[in-house]
Amino acid sequence: MEREKILELSRKENKNQDIFEKEVVVLGNSYACICAGILVTIFFVIQIFVGGGMNYGLYAIVFSMPMAGFWVKYMKMHRKHELFLAIGYTVFVVLLSVSHIYNLINSSVII
Repeated sequence: MEREKILELSRKENKNQDIFEKEVVVLGNSYACICAGILVTIFFVIQIFVGGGMNYGLYAIVFSMPMAGFWVKYMKMHRKHELFLAIGYTVFVVLLSVSHIYNLINSSVII
């Protein structure tokens, strides 16, 4: 196959999108999730030390990012591995969310 023909097929397959740019976006999203996790851990620890209790909602938000990522991967690629991780993260996010809401209700002055 000619070089030009291979390039043309590659462009059609990738719909004129830059593969390197896609990889950079994926890498950036990974670092964003790591950064959010570190920041949430700092806030979580500070809140415990100042006597504010545990805020499970922060971790529910952070873990919802990989949860959504694994659901998207599963929907696009239909791999069982992504499905199991998506379900695991979903269960974890639901448990953290329920714990956070329960703590809010118990500490509420209104209810």
